[in-house]
Amino acid sequence: QVHLVDSGGELAQAGGSLRLSCSGSGPTFDHYAMAWFRQAPGKEREFVSTITYNGRGTYYADSVKGRFTISRDNLKRMVYLQMNGLKPEDTAVYYCAARYAPDRSDYFTGPFDYTYWGQGTRVTVSS
Repeated sequence: QVHLVDSGGELAQAGGSLRLSCSGSGPTFDHYAMAWFRQAPGKEREFVSTITYNGRGTYYADSVKGRFTISRDNLKRMVYLQMNGLKPEDTAVYYCAARYAPDRSDYFTGPFDYTYWGQGTRVTVSS
């Protein structure tokens, strides 16, 4: 089991940068694929990015490719989302998520693929 705590969301200017953090607990954190999703008001939760259990593979939604970077530090049990070139349409509550997936190199992009979720951190991008 993994307990996740998201942080780092705040108000930012368009074109600016933010780094979101997700702290995980549990002795087998490095067995989990991790992902970031986001949900804007009145919209469905959407996939942003995912990283494999060992950090060797990453995958991004087209809307953030080239602007966002996901990374993880398994020793610290942390996952990060570096967001550059922010746009007003990036405004949403961002959630990290975990799925038990040791030795898996494929990517999971649906919210129902993930078992554990953080509480969310709000990102607001002003124009």
